[in-house]
Amino acid sequence: MTIQFTPHLVPVNRGILTTLYLAPTDSGQDVKRIDAAFRESYADEPFVRLLDEKRLPDTKNVAGSNFIEIAWRHDPRTGRLMVMSAEDNLVKGASGQAVQCFNLMCGFEETAGLL
Repeated sequence: MTIQFTPHLVPVNRGILTTLYLAPTDSGQDVKRIDAAFRESYADEPFVRLLDEKRLPDTKNVAGSNFIEIAWRHDPRTGRLMVMSAEDNLVKGASGQAVQCFNLMCGFEETAGLL
């Protein structure tokens, strides 16, 4: 039996740290293809920070901002893709989202008031 377990104990006032476990339809999918898909999907997103293979998301890096940090790893033992993220749930949550949408709808720079 293979067990995958990740406990999170995060004593913070604000922020969300997540870990997702995904089962790719092609379990032998190349890690470079997964990396390329993430980078292509988020290439033009000003508030998304894709982390390299040596770093993991941390709420201290996004607190008080509209940024989200995302990292991913492939676990060859289970064949699963693990995706981890950190965001400030107050700014990146409803308030930052509202400002970002307002900017886009009214023709302002997407980042206005958020950087």
